[in-house]
Amino acid sequence: MPENLSTKLIPRPPIVVVMGHVDHGKTSLLDYIRKANVASREAGGITQSIGAYEIERNGRKITFIDTPGHEAFKAMRSRGATVADVAILVVAADEGVKPQTLEAINTLKEVGTPYVVAITKIDRLAANVEKVKSELSANGVLLEGLGGDVSWQGVSAVTGEGVNDLIELILLLGDVLDIKYDPHATAEGVVIEATKDSRRGVVASLVLRNGTLRTGEYIATESTYGKIKLLEDFKGERIGELVPSAPARVIGFEELPAVGEKFQAGDVDLAEIKLTVGAASTGAKKAIPEVAEGEGGIKLITKADTSGSLEALNHVVGAIEGVRIVGSEVGDITDGDVDQAISTKSAIAGFRVKIAGSAKSRAESRGIDIFSSDIIYRIVEQIEEHLKKIKGETVVGELEILKVFSVEGKRVVLGGRVSVGSLKSGMEAKVERRGSVVSSARIVNVQKERKDVAEVVGGDECGMLVETDGKILAGDKLKIFAE
Repeated sequence: MPENLSTKLIPRPPIVVVMGHVDHGKTSLLDYIRKANVASREAGGITQSIGAYEIERNGRKITFIDTPGHEAFKAMRSRGATVADVAILVVAADEGVKPQTLEAINTLKEVGTPYVVAITKIDRLAANVEKVKSELSANGVLLEGLGGDVSWQGVSAVTGEGVNDLIELILLLGDVLDIKYDPHATAEGVVIEATKDSRRGVVASLVLRNGTLRTGEYIATESTYGKIKLLEDFKGERIGELVPSAPARVIGFEELPAVGEKFQAGDVDLAEIKLTVGAASTGAKKAIPEVAEGEGGIKLITKADTSGSLEALNHVVGAIEGVRIVGSEVGDITDGDVDQAISTKSAIAGFRVKIAGSAKSRAESRGIDIFSSDIIYRIVEQIEEHLKKIKGETVVGELEILKVFSVEGKRVVLGGRVSVGSLKSGMEAKVERRGSVVSSARIVNVQKERKDVAEVVGGDECGMLVETDGKILAGDKLKIFAE
């Protein structure tokens, strides 16, 4: 580092991300840390999470990034590690190393983020700290005392045991890393969340890593730009300027920035930014996952409360076989979304959003399905149930029954013509009469021209032996549905 620059640098608080397997206590740990270290008046004021907050311990600050722990947020967690100076790898004492634990370890190694280990839930009867330490060692995480240099601490978010010691470990690691910033440099950092507010416009949550961020400055990312009209700290209080590593909420972007994008702010050429952003955003609009919509599939319009949530929703539902995403936007479900669904013959999936009353009524009257929940996998379940219903109604074989020759108990010998698909011995079928299913049946044997055959196809006339608990009449249809 050049001598003339070293005098400009000022120590800044560490930015910390918590990673690990789902349900291993990440959220509980963060909640305990926040409540124990942020004044109650301030903590109560954090009504709208901005994805990060700042605590103070013995006059020293730490910024925590509250990254979602679900596998659906893999990309966000990976970016979280990039944003952070330090990570806490959380492993539950009663469960040990799990798939997302390994994913987190690999991410931290790839990104090169220094980390400490928090062995959570040590208050539980099934807790086995030594087993966890052994499993971590077996997966390349060498802890202090076991031939390595990775610090660790057992903690309980219920009793608070070990939490203060964990915070001290983080501060110590921050000192070792000697994290600093230049207050005179161009302000830069990372977007950690973004949403659209009906009153205030685009609201972005940022973490500043270098420079000083000020109200009135121009700000830009790869995909958008704007001028900072309002700057708020993590408690929602208006401020004039911000220094690293503080999290903040910014109002002023022209469009939604993408979660994980780097931003710069200050004395910039707005015309140049517009040109760059225009080129970048043109390509960015193609990033919606698309899966081919085959037989029994659906087209889907996705809505979510924030850009990060929308990315997660698209990632998960876009991976469902038979789903094709045709529209995607941040915000509540409106009449316009229902109109788009009508015109594109699509359904709508909403994650953590409200449904306008008029939109709900319009969707119901026009037969538009809306899958909505505050839990992402509840939406997946709704979509999968819908797909099963569609697939279950897909006819893969149909026989028009022309004549019933004989009935002996449950066995019926009949003759018919294949009108759809194909039919084979052993298939389960439904007997339909005047559009309604009246009974089930199983095909025992199929004959064509009085010879046993394996299969009959569209246009074939055949004889058939079936077993059924119901009655079969000439004029009925024998239908085979997709499994």
